[in-house]
Amino acid sequence: MLSKSDFKTVVESTPLVSIDLVIKNNVGKILVGKRVNRPAKGVWFVPGGRVRKNESLECAFWRLVQTELGEFDGKTSFIGVYQHFYDDNFSGKNFGTHYVVLAYEVELDIELSNLPKDQHSDYKWLFPEQILEDNSIHNHTKWYFQKNAQADYCLSC
Repeated sequence: MLSKSDFKTVVESTPLVSIDLVIKNNVGKILVGKRVNRPAKGVWFVPGGRVRKNESLECAFWRLVQTELGEFDGKTSFIGVYQHFYDDNFSGKNFGTHYVVLAYEVELDIELSNLPKDQHSDYKWLFPEQILEDNSIHNHTKWYFQKNAQADYCLSC
């Protein structure tokens, strides 16, 4: 495990690989949680997290499902690869965070009261249309429901 100082250097210098879980229930609503950590602290976002060094993508997926949801008994499908750029980072220092995100749709019915509070302080179910219209939902979450959402976004092209 990296020290906080070493991890800060990594975040400042390189992209991170992460997995986002687009959780869909049996009526087509999507699970979003209010983030408690940077980046995107205080904003509604889909669950997910980083892939660790020497951790296979499959192991990372199952660890994140367990950590973020506490259970799993549904179907999954790969949505695609996304890039998320943030102006802040976990340390609060003056540099951004860049994620290469592998997004998966997960079909799962789960009670909101059963969800862990480590990464999200609150949860709600919303239809995709509601997500697109809600200004409190982070744009990176909205991208999962928009065509060509990242086509116009590039920092150094």
